[in-house]
Amino acid sequence: MGIIRITNIQIYAYHGCLVEEGKIGSDYRVDVEVKADLQPSAKSDHLRDTVDYVQVNRIVKEEMVMRSKLLEHVGKRILDRILTEIDIATEATVEVSKINPPIGGNVEQVTIQMTLSK
Repeated sequence: MGIIRITNIQIYAYHGCLVEEGKIGSDYRVDVEVKADLQPSAKSDHLRDTVDYVQVNRIVKEEMVMRSKLLEHVGKRILDRILTEIDIATEATVEVSKINPPIGGNVEQVTIQMTLSK
């Protein structure tokens, strides 16, 4: 078993419950961890035998473009696609962070973390 991590994917998106968030948008950070058997790729040295982090990054970007009210909703969509589209993935964890959230205080970010297994 092994872990592939893609850290600090930076995206501008329009998630949130407030109407203004859908118009103005915010900066987001997404971190992904995918667990899989990495021994075959360690032996073969072939991309087809591992978790392609380009594909993971593409999934994150495509899902972050689709507006959600809740970060949990977009996080679940990301996890579902990773586990569906990456055959060797056995478990995935995603953290979605909204930078400078509009919550009436000086808050650097809010983050949700979710894990899903096959």
